[in-house]
Amino acid sequence: MSSETETPTRSRRLFVLLPLLVFLGLAGLFLSQLLSGRDVSEVPSALIGLPAPRTNLPALEGSNLPGLDSKAFAGKVTLVNVFASWCAPCREEHPVLLALSQDKRFVMAALNYKDQPENARRFLGDLGNPFQAIGVDEAGRAAIDWGVYGVPETFVIGKDGKIAYKHVGPLTAESARGLLLPQIEKALAAPG
Repeated sequence: MSSETETPTRSRRLFVLLPLLVFLGLAGLFLSQLLSGRDVSEVPSALIGLPAPRTNLPALEGSNLPGLDSKAFAGKVTLVNVFASWCAPCREEHPVLLALSQDKRFVMAALNYKDQPENARRFLGDLGNPFQAIGVDEAGRAAIDWGVYGVPETFVIGKDGKIAYKHVGPLTAESARGLLLPQIEKALAAPG
């Protein structure tokens, strides 16, 4: 057999093996991610440790509460919850927010995302209002500044006005106890 016929045969074998090698490489990568123990559902935020975005949203009409103003974060720990009346997971997390609102060591504020004022008022009227300030983000522009992926999301703002923690998705009693409250305690203990 000549070397001319061996070269195309080797090339064909490599061509056939290439997809298998790519598959094995990707499988190894996915397996290493799976075995790393890292929570793949956690979405990191590039804003952690940075000042909260400058925000000055108008108040929810008829709520008798102030709007959302980032200047009000200075010197106190603030939870900012992004919610909407049309958001089913927001309804699920609402009892957790009501329970959190009993702790007066921090302020609970809301960013009402792309909602109709009458629907937001009805939502809070039916389920209770845990917030001390509610800013209306009708167009969703402020949520973009905050790096919001979707509703609900909750941010912990430290006394220094910086974002200390971000929770993506609905809070449950377990996630509030295991994830959110330790971050609140850390923010409360930090110098301001």
